[in-house]
Amino acid sequence: MEESIYNIDKNGFYGTFGGAFIPEMLQPNVDELLGSYHRIMDEPGFKKELRILLTDFAGRPSPLYFAPRLSAHYKSNIFLKREDLNHTGSHKINNALGQILLAERLGKKRIIAETGAGQHGVATATVCALKGLECIVYMGATDVERQAPNVARMRMLGAKVVPVTSGNKTLKDATNEAIRDWISNPTDTHYIIGSVVGPHPYPDLVARFQSIISEEMLEQLTEKIGRPYPDAIIACVGGGSNAAGAFYHYINNPEVKLYGAEGAGKGADTPETAATMAVGSTGILHGSKILLMQDEYGQITEPYSISAGLDYPGVGPLHSHLHATGRVNYLPVTDTEALGAALQLTRLEGIIPALESSHALAVLNKISLTPDMNVVINLSGRGDKDMDTYTSYFGFDNE
Repeated sequence: MEESIYNIDKNGFYGTFGGAFIPEMLQPNVDELLGSYHRIMDEPGFKKELRILLTDFAGRPSPLYFAPRLSAHYKSNIFLKREDLNHTGSHKINNALGQILLAERLGKKRIIAETGAGQHGVATATVCALKGLECIVYMGATDVERQAPNVARMRMLGAKVVPVTSGNKTLKDATNEAIRDWISNPTDTHYIIGSVVGPHPYPDLVARFQSIISEEMLEQLTEKIGRPYPDAIIACVGGGSNAAGAFYHYINNPEVKLYGAEGAGKGADTPETAATMAVGSTGILHGSKILLMQDEYGQITEPYSISAGLDYPGVGPLHSHLHATGRVNYLPVTDTEALGAALQLTRLEGIIPALESSHALAVLNKISLTPDMNVVINLSGRGDKDMDTYTSYFGFDNE
């Protein structure tokens, strides 16, 4: 990313958001990572190994698919960045591969992770199996139940899945437990954070690993429309990693409109929501200063979304900054709107999207589109894991 007001500074802040607010026990871990991640990521050997794995193991580049029937419906040119076609079924493998190579070079033998929808957990379990490293995945008990297919995949890959029963039993609580584990095992453990959240340098390094998404889009759009940039990019935002990757190479191009879709749950004006941008305020969570959902006393309020991957009470510091500066327009999308968008894509294009990605698809109904517009939607994951929810909601099990 070229120099701009959207860059991270030397202290790990995007504007006023970010930093590393961590317990003293974790300072050596974070300092070790901070002192080495730029150097390691710039090594030719690291770059070569990561590129080979992204290509031959993960299946990149992911296609940029022109969706003809969806485009005809919206009377605009709609492209889908097919992260759902990656090995493990989502964008999460991009970051997991990068971080497992970092962990190897740091001499770490034990890997921990948090997961909500299970896609990051599956990706982490996958790369640990690939490298023969111990893997422990923390997952809220609620998410363990509603994302059972991914739990089974993680266990088959050799990971230990730890159900978390505190709080709302979702992503926030899983992250809390992962951080506790890291504090207890500071020397041999690397924490593969799955999104652009957490203490510096995690938001930056995860965004760098996910930037492969927009890096590919530059070339793919040039081939398809004759220029490297679209008129708009849409991505769903929980913690924010797929959106960070999709926006990364376009943040400094004012000709590209950027839209983030948040999980509004039952509505941003109800207590059952996860729309941080709509209802949140500045605070500190999981090691960084971000926008988050909290009450008047600064206590975290429990989020709700039908999507386990968006069910988080905060949003990473990059997105907090992009919201504060107005660079990205973040829109709340309800459960009902996301479910409708999922069925629409499935019936028009033969693609079943993840519930997370369905929130991004629903934004097409919320923005102005014209026939000459080129719009890219980052289809961050596939819907296999959500079939129980879809089946129950649409009544397919009664047909």
